Amino acid sequence: MGGATPGAGRAPGNGQPVRLSVPAGRWLVFTTVLGSAMALLDSTVVNVALPRIGLDLGADLPVLQWTVNAYMLTLAGLILLGGALGDRFGRRRVFVTGVVWFALASLACGLAPNAGVLIAARALQGIGGALLTPGSLALIQSVIHHDDRARAIGLWSGFGGVGAAIGPFLGGWLVDGPGWRWVFFINVPLAAVCVPVALRHVPETSNPRAHGRFDVLGALLGAATLGLITYALIAAPQKGASPAVVVPAVAGLALGVVFVAVERGRREPMLPLSIFSSHQFSAVNAVTLCVYAAFGGFFFLSVLNLQVVVGYSALAAGTALLPTTTLMLLLSARSGELGKRIGPRIPLTVGPLLCAAGMLLMTRAGVGAVYWRDILPALLVLGMGMVVVVAPLTATVLASVDVARAGLASGVNNAAARAAGLIAVAALPLLAGMGPEAYRSADAFGDTFRRAMPICAGVLVLGAVLAWRTVRSDALEQAGEEAVAGAEPEGAEAAAGAERGEGAVAAERAEGAMAAEGAERAEGAVAGERAEGAVPASAGRAEGAARPTGPPCRPECAYHCGVSAPPLDPGERPSGT
Repeated sequence: MGGATPGAGRAPGNGQPVRLSVPAGRWLVFTTVLGSAMALLDSTVVNVALPRIGLDLGADLPVLQWTVNAYMLTLAGLILLGGALGDRFGRRRVFVTGVVWFALASLACGLAPNAGVLIAARALQGIGGALLTPGSLALIQSVIHHDDRARAIGLWSGFGGVGAAIGPFLGGWLVDGPGWRWVFFINVPLAAVCVPVALRHVPETSNPRAHGRFDVLGALLGAATLGLITYALIAAPQKGASPAVVVPAVAGLALGVVFVAVERGRREPMLPLSIFSSHQFSAVNAVTLCVYAAFGGFFFLSVLNLQVVVGYSALAAGTALLPTTTLMLLLSARSGELGKRIGPRIPLTVGPLLCAAGMLLMTRAGVGAVYWRDILPALLVLGMGMVVVVAPLTATVLASVDVARAGLASGVNNAAARAAGLIAVAALPLLAGMGPEAYRSADAFGDTFRRAMPICAGVLVLGAVLAWRTVRSDALEQAGEEAVAGAEPEGAEAAAGAERGEGAVAAERAEGAMAAEGAERAEGAVAGERAEGAVPASAGRAEGAARPTGPPCRPECAYHCGVSAPPLDPGERPSGT
């Protein structure tokens, strides 16, 4: 699909970007924060409700796994497609559609009479999340004035972090109060506020030159691959190595091979495989898979353990987890600055090791555990490890590719983290020997939880080793020079290039009659107009990874609460580009 055009990213009618100081700018940030907060809350608040959901619906552990994974499956599988829809059909329209879709699916979750309906509604929720999550950042990037964009994104990420941090507390309060169904019902009034504000105060933007076909086949193949493998892992404890497990597992692996072949052969794929030509980008994503697989498994099981084994109420369990996300919210900006000074190699090695130590300490959270002695130290060590690793990880992802592909890189990294968490939630109970009824017994669940935590710690140690051996200390000083140049148009003289991803990241350069435009899709990232007089930088090639030039792209999201995935980040362009 094509690059951005002059005028894309401007408020219609007056042809000018919106300043953050005017009411329209403040309303835009408010509605995008509110919309994305729905999805951020959902990623943390539902886990707290799982034991009560299981008791109320008479569900076993596989149902609880699917309650989490059905949402993550559709979100991870479709999020790379979400921003592209906004470019074609209007970013506000797709964002509003996502909010309404998410709210209706949340209503269906709250009204679900049985586990089957709940799981189906959760899958629908993930589709809504894939539309609204990239759309919220895309609106900021395409509408807010360039000079105010960093501050607007800072507000967006900061308030989003607050929402993610209070999620477990809010979920516990709702579960112990009006009931677990209100964990889902709460999204309806949020949407009722968000949608009218968006329709009244947020201008519509799109990319008139967006063309080509949507890679629907790629999205479906990716989701089907994850879905079949997840099904096999969740069913294995009950059905063993039966055809009901082996056939979906083999089919999932086969579809994964087909997915790679399809993406390699398409002119405009959902996931341009050329981005992995950067060895540094591939290495950091391997570290991401290890880190977020461990996080996904830990937060899924630890909330259950606090309620089933330690005996906490839902509110107490949610409150108990606040130290981890609070530390991230308060210290992630400083961690990002530290990563710039000393390089990412040490933080990406030390951070996972600290997290591994925290998870091993969490094995003390058994029957009769005392919070300040047995649980809080583990969460503080884990939280400090997350502080150390997440912000430098995001910065390294952005710096490992050309600045024109920063948004795409962030989107791929975000989707990879969600897929890792999805697989971990499916596989960890199997690896720990956790039976379908384990969560109904404090002794049985406590034993398997103590076996699961060393597995999570081992995955984190693997991530630390990968980081130490593959991540360069100077990765934040160079712009991913290992990327391999792809096919270049003959006689091209710094012309426009287009890449596919979740949103459109475009740059309009205006010096003389020649304007170089670069566009790429990433999770909701839609970069707007460049300042006049900016020197055009060579854009990404249509079917290959452009060789990076100039200083690396810097992250704009200073606040992180990435317990389920790294934050989306379009990346700040270097001055003069």
